[in-house]
Amino acid sequence: MKNHPENDAERLRAVIETVGSIMNSISGPLALLNSDLVIVKANVSFCHTFGLPQNKAEGTSILDFGQSDGERKRLKELLDRVLKGKAQFQSIDVPYYAKGSGHKIIHLSANVVHKTENCLHLIIVSVDDLTYIEQLKEDSLTISKKICLSVAASQEESEKRQASSDAAFAEIKKLKDQLEAERAYLQDEIKLEYNHDDIVGKSDAVKSVFYKVEMIAGTDTNVLVLGETGTGKELVARAIHSLSLRKDRALVKMNCAALPSNLIESELFGHEKGAFTGAYSKRLGRFEVANGATLFLDEIGELPLELQPKLLRVIQNGEFERLGSSSTIKVDVRIIAATNRDLEEEVRKGHFRDDLWYRLNIFPITVPPLRERTEDIPLLVDYFVKKIAKRLGKSIEFIPLNVMDALQNYHWPGNIRELENVLERGVINSSGPKLRLIDELKKPFKSLPSNQRTLEAVEREYILLVLAQTNWKVGGKDSAAEILGLDRSTLRARMRKLNIHKP
Repeated sequence: MKNHPENDAERLRAVIETVGSIMNSISGPLALLNSDLVIVKANVSFCHTFGLPQNKAEGTSILDFGQSDGERKRLKELLDRVLKGKAQFQSIDVPYYAKGSGHKIIHLSANVVHKTENCLHLIIVSVDDLTYIEQLKEDSLTISKKICLSVAASQEESEKRQASSDAAFAEIKKLKDQLEAERAYLQDEIKLEYNHDDIVGKSDAVKSVFYKVEMIAGTDTNVLVLGETGTGKELVARAIHSLSLRKDRALVKMNCAALPSNLIESELFGHEKGAFTGAYSKRLGRFEVANGATLFLDEIGELPLELQPKLLRVIQNGEFERLGSSSTIKVDVRIIAATNRDLEEEVRKGHFRDDLWYRLNIFPITVPPLRERTEDIPLLVDYFVKKIAKRLGKSIEFIPLNVMDALQNYHWPGNIRELENVLERGVINSSGPKLRLIDELKKPFKSLPSNQRTLEAVEREYILLVLAQTNWKVGGKDSAAEILGLDRSTLRARMRKLNIHKP
């Protein structure tokens, strides 16, 4: 599937900003060109070399730096070969007249650092000033001495240029590896819609969460976000990241329950080529992608026990090895972990390491279930209905009182995620400006008079209710077993005993 041009352009802007910040930390003159050979970023050294005011090089065609039509033609041919992929690295010497510093010989080296299917390319240009002729008094040195000095200076400058180019391109290669890994990660993330700044609510329970987020966001302390499924734990993680000092980098996400245990280690720590069957190339893990940023480990309670010591080592020392490598990699990553499990109970059962639990539980934030913040339901309903109606091209102008009462009196075992799903079905079902619910929201079984039903009847009815809400999904994420807090096999056994069958 081809990438959408707007997505490519957005990623291109992100790459330009990232490369520009790194260019400013490199002493040698560097410029970043777009597909039209126009400078989009240039560091201070580049502007100084060409006698330009700082940050005034951007928007200028690199072809304007040629002194003659012939030199400009040679320069364009070189960059066209690089753009078309016919040459990974090319260089050229171009005469240039710099304001205030006279004639110079400028050596340019070019290499593609980013490209997309829509031909949005970025070229990095490294510049070296080869002007080594000094003004010497004609009566102090003979012509032969001048020649000797020129040759020696040329050799020394050539060696310096080579060393500078090697260092610059080593830095650029490292940058390219990280950008490629981050681009690959963001291509997956860009497909999803997030509301990381939209934690809706004004209840005391939500205000307490806001307070804790603001208190911890500005530090590098690891955070553990606790709460039932569907309460919005990822939104809390994104809010912490967006208020942190690492907000200029993407929040890198890893769901520990979404992958088989044999792939989680590679996803977290990366692997070398040939590390295992199917490892056809080196791959950076989420920890390397998140270096200098924040890593959100969702469903941390699902992390296999055998991988927990390796995660503990990263948290303690910031060190790990890729699969298939003995080289130690150091990273600076802030971890925000989330779980709907009782980790203390998991520690007692031997399913979770106590030392890892202590490392993660430095600053816990518990996200309240929706049934404990019913005063927020009208705000959430208004928010979700507007958002869903806009996406579906509908206009829902008001919500009947009986509909709002039904929404506020329901116990919401699936929390905010279930509320959003119910409202989406309602908007789809509404043909006019009034919201109509398609779901029959029954009150929780605990409100039923105990003297009218047996325990078995109550259990059967509740299991049927949860199965209906999950579209009869028995096991897995957001399933009836997860909501009921049962193993899938235990739930199936109860269904057989209670004669529960899918209609």
